[in-house]
Amino acid sequence: MTEEKLSVDINEILNAAIESRNNNLNQIEFHRRVVESGLSRSTIEAISKAKKEPEWMLKLRLRALELFEKLPTPNWLPEVLSSLNVSNLELYIKPDVEKTNNWDNIPKEIKNYYDNLGIPDSEKKFLGGLVAVFESEPIYSSVKQELEKKGVIMMPPEDAMQKYPDLFKQYFMKIFPASDHKFAALHAALWSGGVFVYVPKGVKITTPVEGFFVIGTEMEGQFEHTLVVADEDSYIHFIEGCSAPQFKNYSFHDGMVELYAKKNAHIKFTTIQNWSKNVINFNNKRAWADENAVVEWVEGSLGSKYSFVYPSTILRGQNASSTSLVVTLASAEGDWKDSGSKMIHAAPNTRSRVINKNIGFNGGVNVYRGLIKVNEGAKGSKAFVKCDSLMLDEKTKAYTFPHNQVFEEDADVAHEAHTFRMSEDQLFYLMNRGIGEKEATSILVLGFIDEIMKELPFEYATMLNKVIKLELDKLGAVA
Repeated sequence: MTEEKLSVDINEILNAAIESRNNNLNQIEFHRRVVESGLSRSTIEAISKAKKEPEWMLKLRLRALELFEKLPTPNWLPEVLSSLNVSNLELYIKPDVEKTNNWDNIPKEIKNYYDNLGIPDSEKKFLGGLVAVFESEPIYSSVKQELEKKGVIMMPPEDAMQKYPDLFKQYFMKIFPASDHKFAALHAALWSGGVFVYVPKGVKITTPVEGFFVIGTEMEGQFEHTLVVADEDSYIHFIEGCSAPQFKNYSFHDGMVELYAKKNAHIKFTTIQNWSKNVINFNNKRAWADENAVVEWVEGSLGSKYSFVYPSTILRGQNASSTSLVVTLASAEGDWKDSGSKMIHAAPNTRSRVINKNIGFNGGVNVYRGLIKVNEGAKGSKAFVKCDSLMLDEKTKAYTFPHNQVFEEDADVAHEAHTFRMSEDQLFYLMNRGIGEKEATSILVLGFIDEIMKELPFEYATMLNKVIKLELDKLGAVA
C-alpha cells in the first residue's frame, strides 16, 4: 500500500497566522520576548547568552544549526513537516517570572494552567518530585527531602549544566545525537527547559517524579529536553505530562527524551500527551539499556493535530529488556497520529515487546511505523510486536508499516497486526442491558486499550479515561 500524504500545507496556515501572532504577542502580560524571531546563528547565540551557558554548549547548538540546514526532512514523514517554516514561530519565549520551589510564588495567570489540570494536588499526594515548564523555561522545581537524602538529583537541565557540569556533559545528546535526523538537529539547536534526573547506585525511588510542560502561546516552538540517568541497581518511574490551551493558530513541539539505564537498573517512563488540536507534535525518545537493565515506555498520545512519536530502546547489554506500550487517538478529519516503537537488539539474550493500540474515528488517520533490528551476534534475542487499530466509522484510516532487520539466525522475531471495526454485536449486547450508545462505545474503546491502562498510575488512568470519553462525546463518534 502506498503511504498517503496529507494535502494540508501547514506553511500556508502559519504564514496566514503571522499577523495575528504579532498583534497578540502581548496578550498575556507576563510574557517577554528574549530573542528576535527567525532561525539564525544570532538567534542561537542570543538563547545561549540568556541562559549563561558554557562555551561547549554554544558550540553544540551552532553545529546542530548547521546540521539542520543541511539535512533533508526524513522521508518517512508526511508533507505536514516538510512544509513547516520554523522561522515563522517564536522560538524562545521566557515568562517574566523567577524560578521557584514554592508553588505560591508562581503568578496567578500561570498557576491557573496547572491548577486546572490538578498538578499541585498530584504533587502533594503521590509525586516524589516535580519540574514544571511554561513556554521555554522551567518555572518550578521541587524534590521531596527523602529523595534528596538518597542523593537523587532532579532539576532543570539548565541548573544541572551549572551545578554538575561533568555529569551533565557526559550524557547530554549522547543517546540521541543531533546528527540523527533533521528535527533532532533542530532540537539540539533550540532546546530549552526540561528535566535532568540522576538516580545513584542502588537507590530505588518508590514514588514517581514528573515533568509537566505547557505551551501557552500560539505560533510558539517548544523544545524541552528530558534526561534521566539511572545508575546500577536503581529504579525510577518518570511521568511526562503535556498540555496546551486551544488557540486559533498552530504551535510546534519538538521535545527530546534520553534515558540511560545502567547495569541492573530499571526505568519506567510514562507519557500522557494531551496537547490541543492546534499543536504539531514531534518527539524524539530513545533509551540505552545496559546488562540486565529494564526500560519501559508507556505512551498515551491523545491530543495534537499531527503527532510523530517513536519510543526507542537500544539493548546494549546482555539480558537487557524493554517494553513499549503506545496508544494513539485520531479523533477528527485531518488528524494524523504517526507512532511506533524501535527496538535495537545489540547484545545476546535481549528481549523486547511492543504493543501499539490505535483508535480512530471521524476520519482520523493512524499510522504505525516500527522497527525491530537484531544485530549479528545478538544470539538468543526475542522480539514481539502487536499492532492493533480500532476504527469506529467508515471514514477513518489505519496504516501499518513494520520494518524488521534480523542479522542473527539465532533470534526469534514475531509481528502481528489487527484492524477492527467497532463490534455491532458487542454494542447491541451492552445497549440491551440499559447502557446508552455513547457509554457503550466508551466501554468498548477502554476495553480495547486495557493492556495500557493497567500500566498507568491510578490518577493518570482516570484522566485518560475521562479524556477519551470527552472526545467520543464531543466529537459525536457515534450517532
